[in-house]
Amino acid sequence: MSRVLLGVSGGIAAYKACELVRLLTRRGHEVRVMMTAGAVEFVTPLTLQTLSGHPVRSELFAPGEESQISHIELADWADVVVLAPATANLIASLAQGLANDLVTTVCLATRAAVLVAPAMNVNMLQHPATQANLATLQERGVQRIGPDRGDLACGWTGEGRMVDPEVIVAATERLMRPAVLAEEAVLITAGPTEEPLDPVRVLSNRSSGKMGFALADEAAKRGAEVILIAGPVSLPTPIGVRRIDVRTAEEMRSAVFAEFEHATVVIKTAAVADYRAADTVDQKIKRESADTLEIKLVRNPDILREISAAKGERTVVGFAAETENVLANARDKLKRKGCDLIVVNDVSRADIGFDVDQNEVTIVGPTAEETTRVPLSSKVEIAAAILDRIIQVRKT
Repeated sequence: MSRVLLGVSGGIAAYKACELVRLLTRRGHEVRVMMTAGAVEFVTPLTLQTLSGHPVRSELFAPGEESQISHIELADWADVVVLAPATANLIASLAQGLANDLVTTVCLATRAAVLVAPAMNVNMLQHPATQANLATLQERGVQRIGPDRGDLACGWTGEGRMVDPEVIVAATERLMRPAVLAEEAVLITAGPTEEPLDPVRVLSNRSSGKMGFALADEAAKRGAEVILIAGPVSLPTPIGVRRIDVRTAEEMRSAVFAEFEHATVVIKTAAVADYRAADTVDQKIKRESADTLEIKLVRNPDILREISAAKGERTVVGFAAETENVLANARDKLKRKGCDLIVVNDVSRADIGFDVDQNEVTIVGPTAEETTRVPLSSKVEIAAAILDRIIQVRKT
């Protein structure tokens, strides 16, 4: 559990602070809230106190509060300081190093990581003064998330809307993690591929992409540069991840090798189709045209074997979905493909495998001693276990 100090400033997006506190506490973090004078005009301290379970501070010198916890103690208490929403005025004060209220004073005094989530009118955001202030904060190591584009409360449309609380939570948790992969560029493939037969029909498989997306999210939280090459799935892109969408196996291969030179770790979670149609037709195949339909298939390129052959100093991890002789088939695949690790699971079981949020895998290395079983766990936990194993390989 981490200690999150939330600073709320006076903008219409202050109402989102309530959901942000709720999400952070639900994920097990201890949250305390401090507010500017403007913020209390938009949301009451009592609401945030009820959600956080702690008194809310809004004054630098408040009778009865200084004896309990001073602004310096509050600054020292935090593991991370989140300013959401961060108005143009608050950003300007921080850039100038002012200490004219509780929030700015705490930010000057804290040694914790600071994350700002800007929210303001699009013209205020684009003003050279605001841009210069944001650049100054970035130079000092202050992290920034957003803002988003969209319809603003002031009636304008454009960039300036505070990002959703879920996005802020993800960015906050990333700041809490040791940046153990800060020197790594991790290339991940995820999801299925689709091989067209005609304009409306494809050959595909049941891969949901959830494992690859969990790995991308966890790698980014550990400080890696992450490139995610995704087949046709409807999953949100993890924060801090660069996503490339593809459909076919050949498109995925092209995308992989376009990014391969830059990568230090390659994780091939995608369920790439082994075969594609030798010929596709431009018009929909009519059911009435024949009682039977024969489709000639040709083999798709073996992306895992190709990148393993060219890996050099890179670490390459493959995945195997097996229905029988699970470990034996995984060890055979590890040898045939030439990768460093194979992550295997038994997809014949109904409770694990495709399109579920839990899994049970074995991380297979070159020897029995380098093989690790991960019992039934969430895909988030499995992603962490796989990256822990990759870190071990990178150190040897």
